[in-house]
Parts: sequence; structure tokens; C-alpha cells
Amino acid sequence: MVKAHVSTPVLVAGRFRLVEVVSRETNRVCWYGEDIGVVRPVLVTQIGLPEVPDGEEARRIIARVIRTSERMALMLPHRVGEVIDAVEESGTLWVVTRWIDGVPLSELLSQQGTLNYVRAARIGLQLLDVLETAHGQGIAHGELSPAQVFVRDEGSVVLTGFGLAGATLAPRLAAPAYASPEQARDEPIGPAGDLWALGALLYTMVEGRPPFRDRGRPEATLKGVDRLPLRTPVRAGPLTQAVQGLLRKDALERLPRPVVREAFVRVLDEETAATVPSPRLRGRYTHCPGLGNRAMIAGTALAVVTVVVAVLAVTDRLPGGSDSPAAGPKPSPTPSATAPASPSPSPTPTPTPSESPFRRYDSPEGFSVTLPAGWRPLSTDRVSDLAYRVVLGAEGDARTLTVTYSERVGPDPVAVWRDVEPGLKQGGDYRRIGEIRATTYRGRNAAEMEWLADADGTRVRTFGRGYLLGGGRGYSLRWTAPAADWDDADNREALAAALRTFKEPSR
Repeated sequence: MVKAHVSTPVLVAGRFRLVEVVSRETNRVCWYGEDIGVVRPVLVTQIGLPEVPDGEEARRIIARVIRTSERMALMLPHRVGEVIDAVEESGTLWVVTRWIDGVPLSELLSQQGTLNYVRAARIGLQLLDVLETAHGQGIAHGELSPAQVFVRDEGSVVLTGFGLAGATLAPRLAAPAYASPEQARDEPIGPAGDLWALGALLYTMVEGRPPFRDRGRPEATLKGVDRLPLRTPVRAGPLTQAVQGLLRKDALERLPRPVVREAFVRVLDEETAATVPSPRLRGRYTHCPGLGNRAMIAGTALAVVTVVVAVLAVTDRLPGGSDSPAAGPKPSPTPSATAPASPSPSPTPTPTPSESPFRRYDSPEGFSVTLPAGWRPLSTDRVSDLAYRVVLGAEGDARTLTVTYSERVGPDPVAVWRDVEPGLKQGGDYRRIGEIRATTYRGRNAAEMEWLADADGTRVRTFGRGYLLGGGRGYSLRWTAPAADWDDADNREALAAALRTFKEPSR
């Protein structure tokens, strides 16, 4: 987000100039600001403290905010706002964060009114991931609200505001409409309160208003949160039960994280199934005449950091490279080890069902996937036990599926794609299609990207989906086909089959 405004003379901590208000909530204002010390944009959050703290208390508040934010930013880089500074001036707490290139959820809702339940589920799943990590470290957010959630253009979410909860004796410093009933009763802040706030955010995204309106005075708003019944959501669709389950007054009755995650994943999986045609078991894919050479794509689909990136990303058989399978002879096709023998022809003219054009492939590496009949490994590359890449395809078929595994994957799948994109640009006439999209795959954090490139004079298109397994491990699936044939029914069916059936090894 680029700002072009005249800066005001107001400086926070003698260094951060306030430029423009980004969002407002009860007792909280977020500013676009400028760090005049190093000339960079910053996000400055202004929060009124309930009482003017003395010097020692102010130092404690500031230390808590910085310490908690730094801890979360280290665990979840690019997903939690990185606090640069925090100061207390005249009863106001100023928290300065590195500028986040995204739109506050509050502004997004102000512009669009509501979000559909699929987009709400996508945002909710990312927030749940962050909260789950925080709760695992004994950290509760306690101040979750639309102004604390930043949505980037490609759909990834960044969360700010860690460290504010418990900084003072106030049950909630800002946005009381998103406080949990136990916060309203001034009870200890815990993970269950964050789940309530997540439910309140989901409610706001789909309904266009919080479940309990702001009544102008924090005390009155908190009283309503604690005592008033919940208005049933009418636009939540398949998320309705999850929203209601998160907004149960009794913290012990609230839905646990795994159940909430399952609800989000179900919605997103159904959306994926609706947008990617399911296989109808039609005829074999036939590529256009003249595409005898295989179209290969640059870069790994899920980036591998340090040495693995160098081996599998930058030098990944760039189109036209000397080590590309398209540049040399191809091995003779051999039957798939797992493909069953073709049935003997019937001696009678009685019609028999058409043979399925797909076969299950079980790899020596342990993964399995359903592929067009006759496909087999064309090449396999390894970097010790850290990573491998298997390219699957068939003679006379210009498409490929590349499966990459790594044990050195970064924690943010969207950032991983950003890191690998420079290597892709080394290929012929590279062009990304749309934005890098944060998503989920089989309940795990994932990101998708599509791009065009030239390979041996053929324009090819690639769809890549990378997902994380945890512990630095991750897989990617990269489907490549001639761009001219991308929308053919057979190609779409084969891609859908691969995405639906891929299974990583059990570990």
C-alpha cells in the first residue's frame, strides 16, 4: 500500500511522524507513519490507557508488549506484526510496528460490507494457526479485533496486538465489542477468550456487524457481551454451527480448536472441489501436434532454503537448459509397476466398459498419486536426505507433474513462493498469473501460484501448490501443460485427480 500524503508535524518518541489514520476502534487508532530516523513506513497504534501509569508501570507495559511481540514474530515471521518500538506518553501507549503491506480487516469490511463464508473461513483458518502457535507457548492474544488483522492482496493474513492483554488491570484495552464474556467479568485471560474473539470476527465478516454492538461506553458494551443472547447469524452458511459454537458464553462449552479447524477445512475443500472439475474418466489426453518435446518449468514449487534452494530451485532444469529432459532423448516408456494388466479382449462383440484413463502410482519415496495411465518417473533428483524432486509424465504427453519434498522449508508457504520466484524468472518469458494465494490443503497451511513460461518454443502454464507438514518439512505439487491446452477437459480432469488423491508417506 503506497501512501502519498503530507506528513503532520506530530512526532511520537521524537522519531515517528504520523501521516494518516488507517483504522479506528474504541480506544484504538492505527496510523500510517514515517520513521524519520531510517526513512521507512511504519504502523503506529495509539491506545489510551485507563490510568496514567507511573514510570515503573509504564516500563513494565512497554517491556511486556515488546517481549511478547518479538517472541511471536520469531515463531511466525511474516504472519505476526514485528514491533519496532513502544512508548508511553501522557497516558497513551504508542506501539510502532513495521509497515504491513495489507488492508486492516476493519477497512476491508467498511469497503465491502460483508465477506462470503469461504473467504471468512480462509481468514479464520490463518488466524487459528497463529493462535494455536501462541497458545502452545502459553500466550493469549486477548485483544483480537478487525483492526488487528491485516489482509494482504494475495490473501495472507498478518496479526498484530500481541502483548497488550494483561498489560494493565483493564479487562480489555480496546474494541470491547470483541471481548469474551469472561473478559467482561474481569476474569483471567486465556486461550478460550481468543476463540470467542475469533468467533466474533467470523460473525462480523459474514454479517457485517459484531455479534454484540458497541454501546459507546466500554462498561455498557462489556455488560451486553456478558448478558445479552446471541443473534443467530443468517449469512454464515456452513460456518453457522462453528460461529455459534465459538460464541458460547461458557468458556468450557466453546468448540475446541480441532473442531473449528475441521469446519474451516471442510468449507475450503468444498470450494476447491466446486472450482476444479472432478474427473469424469474420459479419454486419454492428446497433446497438440508438434509438441514432441516435454515442457519443463523452472524453480521448485515449494522453496527449499539455503543449499537446497540452490540445487533444486535456481538450477531446476530451466526451459532450454542443457540438462532439461526436453533437450535430450527420452527413455522408452515402461509399464507402471502398479498398473494392473489390461484385460484380454472379449471374443464376443458384447460391449465392455471403457478402461479407466487413470492409474494409481506408488512411488519408492513413499508418496502416492493418481495419474494418467502410462505415466512414470522421468527423472529423480536428491539432495542427501534433505530433499528430492520427482518428475512424472509419459512419452508423447507434453504434461508433467513434479513432486518436490524438502526438510528445509520456511514457516510461511506464501513467503516461500516469493523466495523462489526470482529463480523462475530465469526461464524464458516468465509471467505470473494473478497473486500468490494462501490456502489450505488437507488441513495444512498451503500456498498456490500459477505462471507462464516458454519451453523449447512452446508456451506452457504451471499450477503449483506447496503445503507444510511441520518441523520444516513440506511438499509441493507442480502441474505443467501447454498453455493452449490448459482448459481442455482432459487436462483439467487429470489435474483435479492428482490434487485430490496425492498422499504423502506416513511418518
